[in-house]
Amino acid sequence: MAIWQSWQAEWLAQRGYLFPWVPVCLGAGVAAYFVMKSEPPTVQYAYALAGIAVLILLGRWMNAALSPLAWGAALMVAGFCLAGWRAHQMDFPVLGWRYYGPVEGRIVGIDRSSSNALRLTLDKVQLERVSAARTPDRVRISLHGPQGFLVPAPGQYVMTTAHLSPPGGPVEPGGFDFQRHAWFLKIGAVGYTRNPVLARAPPDGSQKVFAARMAVSAKVQEALPGEPGAFATAIMTGDRSAMGQETLHALRVTNLAHLLAISGLHMGLLAGFVFATLRYLFAAIPAIGLRLPAKKLAALGALPVAAGYLALSGGNVATERAFIMVAVALTAVLLDRRAFSLRAVAFAAVIVLILRPEALLGPGFQMSFAATTALVAVYNWIRDYQIPLGPRWTRPITAVLISSTVAGLATAPIAAAHFNQFAHYGLIANVLSVPLMGVLVMPAAVVAAFLMPLGLEWIALWVMGKGVAWILGVAKWVSELDGARGTVISPGPEVLPLIALGALMLVLWQGRLRFAGVIPTLVAFVLWIQTERPDILISDTGALVGVMTPDGRALNRPKGGGFIAQNWLENDGDPAEQDKAAERWAMLNPASLPLATVRGKKAAAAPLDCDKVRWIVMNADPPEGVPEGLACAVLHPASLRQSGAMAIYKTEAGYKEITARQVTGTRLWNAD
Repeated sequence: MAIWQSWQAEWLAQRGYLFPWVPVCLGAGVAAYFVMKSEPPTVQYAYALAGIAVLILLGRWMNAALSPLAWGAALMVAGFCLAGWRAHQMDFPVLGWRYYGPVEGRIVGIDRSSSNALRLTLDKVQLERVSAARTPDRVRISLHGPQGFLVPAPGQYVMTTAHLSPPGGPVEPGGFDFQRHAWFLKIGAVGYTRNPVLARAPPDGSQKVFAARMAVSAKVQEALPGEPGAFATAIMTGDRSAMGQETLHALRVTNLAHLLAISGLHMGLLAGFVFATLRYLFAAIPAIGLRLPAKKLAALGALPVAAGYLALSGGNVATERAFIMVAVALTAVLLDRRAFSLRAVAFAAVIVLILRPEALLGPGFQMSFAATTALVAVYNWIRDYQIPLGPRWTRPITAVLISSTVAGLATAPIAAAHFNQFAHYGLIANVLSVPLMGVLVMPAAVVAAFLMPLGLEWIALWVMGKGVAWILGVAKWVSELDGARGTVISPGPEVLPLIALGALMLVLWQGRLRFAGVIPTLVAFVLWIQTERPDILISDTGALVGVMTPDGRALNRPKGGGFIAQNWLENDGDPAEQDKAAERWAMLNPASLPLATVRGKKAAAAPLDCDKVRWIVMNADPPEGVPEGLACAVLHPASLRQSGAMAIYKTEAGYKEITARQVTGTRLWNAD
């Protein structure tokens, strides 16, 4: 009885504080959909909808101590249904084979690949001898070899001869699932071309916003040549195609890469600058300031500017999320509510999850809401407990230090888990750069945008360039410090959810029970430290093999499969480059390996020798097939296409094999 009374008292203490748990429950349902190994049948959604109705009724009839549980369960089921509906909404053709031939389409995206190649995304695709029903809605092609015959323009129809293939699965079991990512972008094939891309027809005028973005990008780079112009273009229009790899590396190593992403920081700075400017302007006009609600008018003025920035930036997921959060804050001002509260953050998260449930799995969503939630919680505690921030003249500096520290700590585990690195001096770089973004760079960007129709944007861009040059200088200086970049092993799939659960418990729960959130957080870090990497990794083509050694992973090739090699080494927490990892392979004793590698079609056609090996890995399919009765397993491209990349662990009982398909299951985005 005493336990029940204690339970009731604990739940009743949460009354008025439960709304921030809505996106948590909704997100749990979304996650449940994505971790399933097979696609739920249609009838299961019917049962789920009926279950939601039953849970809602139970929530209305139960007492105050139990009804939140019913509502939470209903939200979880709703999140599951939302994710399933969104995934089925994306249903479109995916290329099911390797294609080489003519490709025609309309340019709807221009960016750069990880190898710094210019990359075009095309829709209205036409492939030779491929019916419309089997042609992907969109393809993405990296441009290699001599180009220069075409300056890509939004909406332009182009043609080339390209190699295309289906979007690849994870580079290792449990790794990033590009097939799923491409599914929600409607990209049904990826590839490259070494032939010139030629114009087939001029732009059709349908990509007006995209064309405006690229026009602004060209003007900015004309006024600010070099890396400062590329940086300014990235934060104004989201176009990163001019960014150099060295600059990107310096920004990542110093934890300043978030300044490139048009996210909550940029949207907040822009909306805040416009809001403050309009409010001061209205206050200076007695007829408005004394008779009308200037604060609400300023919020009304800032909202369409933020919406325009959303359109100009390309409207990607991160920017949509940032706009929703800003729109919620400005709407709160209009409704005389607190602009920055956990309720506002929760409301923004709910909207994002309803519109794009798949965003939950991305680092952008996780880092953005982790930082925002932590900042709001910390500043709420400072306000509630009246913690002094020092003399008035030091408060801005103190606020920057607090904000950078809190946001950095909140996002560090997520960034380390997704990108396998952490910036030892990231706090220094952010303290030296973020204030300048707020007081100089973003205000100058706003002024430049308003001056651009008059042809006077160069004035504001000159000022902006000075601030950007400082930020890039800080990034270069800090990145060159000894030990600037640290590496970390990839955690298991349970680590980030446990960290999130613990952090949410600490922030959202009311009462002493909140400190129970420390337990799952500590468990997560213990599991992370104990993570074991595979002893052997085999790519899904059989071309690349990695064997763990005391000195790190040894790779069988110094070149080729660079993206896969880079991911393997990063997931190991190994800063070595592929060529250095290949040198380790040369030091291995072939007789000590449980596998043998076979390269080339001629070698694949030769008789197979299974003596002393458990696996033979080939990068070409045997022309006559694999003979029966072999004492070892033969892994070749055809078999690996079915299983995906393979990880092998050495255990006391022998060897344990895990394939990518076993982890991902058979879903809409990887069904053959």
